[in-house]
Amino acid sequence: MKNTPKSLRLQIGIFGRTNVGKSSFLNLVSGQDAAITSPVPGTTTDVVEKPMELLPVGPVVFLDTAGLDDNSLLGEARLKKTSGIFDRSDIVLLLTEAESWGEYEERVLGETEKRRTPVIVVINKTDLVIPSAEYIERIKSKVPRLITCSSLDAANRDIYLQDLKRHILEVCPDDFLNPPALAGDLLPPGGLAVFVVPIDLQAPKGRLILPQVQAIRDVLDNDSSVLVVKEREYAAALRRLKDPPDLVVCDSQVVLKMTADTPESVKCTTFSILFARYKGDLSAAAGAAAVIRKLGPKDKILISEACSHHAVEDDIGRVKIPRWLKQYTGADIRIDVSSGRDYPKNLKEYKLIIHCGGCMLTRREMLSRMEKAGEAGVPVTNYGLAISVLQGVIERVLSPFPAALEAYLNEAKSI
Repeated sequence: MKNTPKSLRLQIGIFGRTNVGKSSFLNLVSGQDAAITSPVPGTTTDVVEKPMELLPVGPVVFLDTAGLDDNSLLGEARLKKTSGIFDRSDIVLLLTEAESWGEYEERVLGETEKRRTPVIVVINKTDLVIPSAEYIERIKSKVPRLITCSSLDAANRDIYLQDLKRHILEVCPDDFLNPPALAGDLLPPGGLAVFVVPIDLQAPKGRLILPQVQAIRDVLDNDSSVLVVKEREYAAALRRLKDPPDLVVCDSQVVLKMTADTPESVKCTTFSILFARYKGDLSAAAGAAAVIRKLGPKDKILISEACSHHAVEDDIGRVKIPRWLKQYTGADIRIDVSSGRDYPKNLKEYKLIIHCGGCMLTRREMLSRMEKAGEAGVPVTNYGLAISVLQGVIERVLSPFPAALEAYLNEAKSI
């Protein structure tokens, strides 16, 4: 549980004014000094992340943000970081004090309403002022879920925690409590999947990458089996099987070889395409992939990576995809790259966004990115779909997903 990736944890954002006790509340909930506390306003200078196990909810990560009314010299930079946490949060905890509610609290509610994010109000510092019945009713008319506490009252921590967990379970997104299948639903009970996993310069030493590990676990959870091979051993492994596999999944970089070696009767796809479905909207991403077919000179493309990493010599996002795009289109396409949780504001400049699989993002974050691009009128596809178009095998790897294949074909006809 301690090693659960942040992208698989329930993201709980803690918002409120400076000095309302956000960091003290995080320390109370976690039972340790996870965040620095001080009576000096603006002590929290950046987002503090605290992963923990919150039973019976499961693995969560609390995101302690800077105060919304931070007027210090660094306040603007801090508020920019804080604002980005709205897109990331599955649940928002809005901390306030008795008899205190105004512009900043309403701003938080406005941001959560835009994103349809559930809110739990925490009235803190009850050791100083007890909230009146009228105040509580006023808050409940805006937000029905509310708890009162004192972050300094460690003796009653269990009581506060039980109230908090009860509210979290009531508003917890269904896809966290009952996560969608990644690959297991594509197999019959007792079925067999073959995963083709290259071991190259970009493969982490001594382990598999997160999407591959998640897919293996998902297949096992759905009572099926997995055979894992490298691309050079794939054809030989198929010949040794008594019956053909029910599904083949490969790394996008070897999709051409995988499809060539896979019998037409066997469903196949890529890990990146599985994640396009798991993290976002596969049909929308498949339709967007068709835009590659009409790219022309001077069109501008954004390649967006969810993680920050040191680019290797033949990096997939920074080297290979740009090279394949220019070879495919024969045009002088302009390409920008963004990485980490930074997402450009000037999305309208781009003809297309090609996003990584998003294994480091939550589903909410990925959908938020797609929604922002949609508002700017820019389609979003992902690495696996784009590479499959560029390699001429997109219809083959979309065969397990009829709706997505139809979306691609319909968009392709309009070009």
